[in-house]
Amino acid sequence: MSSMRTLLGAGALTATMGLGYGMWAIISPGEERRKELLKNLPESNPLRMDETRRRNALVMQALKEAAETNENVARGRFPK
Repeated sequence: MSSMRTLLGAGALTATMGLGYGMWAIISPGEERRKELLKNLPESNPLRMDETRRRNALVMQALKEAAETNENVARGRFPK
């Protein structure tokens, strides 16, 4: 009886995993759709990537300056 319960449990687990994989295969985009999505990402535009790099550099510079000071920069320039 115990072996039958184990076999049924393993079968149910296998069926559940198979169902999950089948649903994933149906929902996920195909290779052509995936290439189209990658082509239309903002990172694929060189001008946009350059703007993003500059913005990230400015943010990192501001964080570095804030880390080097003893002031509480979170309060802003005009404390209450």
